[in-house]
Amino acid sequence: MPRPGDAALGQHKADAERCIECHGADGQGHGHSNGPEGKFARLAGQQAAYIVKQIQDFRSGARKHDQMAIMARSITDEDAADIAAYFASLPSMRGDARDVSELGRRLYEQGDSVRGVPACAACHGPRGEGLRAQPLSPVLGGQEWRYLDQQLRNWRSGDRRNSPGGVMSDAIRPLTDTEIEALASHLSGLSAHSDQRGNTTP
Repeated sequence: MPRPGDAALGQHKADAERCIECHGADGQGHGHSNGPEGKFARLAGQQAAYIVKQIQDFRSGARKHDQMAIMARSITDEDAADIAAYFASLPSMRGDARDVSELGRRLYEQGDSVRGVPACAACHGPRGEGLRAQPLSPVLGGQEWRYLDQQLRNWRSGDRRNSPGGVMSDAIRPLTDTEIEALASHLSGLSAHSDQRGNTTP
């Protein structure tokens, strides 16, 4: 059984492996991650197990991203666990306040049973905080909205297919562009909470 990640070691490794150039030393992202393309995720307060899985998926090709694939193949499993522990230990990600989206809130909290769209909150928590019982379901509250918007579109198109059991592909497929934008906007605004994992965001 692999050892738990060491956040202190992970801080040094995240710097040495250049993770912070895109994801930020505080995990809040900068550069491209906050630019118009929303290329890179904010990782502050993210579930460590989820980060490790994404690194493994980039390495194997289950998730496509040329730059991340190179990074993932350059580090060991132990490095990945330490880096994930570091980002998970940081105060939770801070979103971008946008216009309140009632459509996004409703989809997130209730889904749409007529089209078979489940409530996102069931796996990601009522405020996007992630759930201890589902460590492979990521924290979404406070994530950068452009990044969220692009990832949701990737799930819908099939460009991204690495969720357990294909659950995300099935959940997002019925959504329209307007609904995806509304969800991304709603989630990005959920950045101040005390979550079920015991972290507090200022």
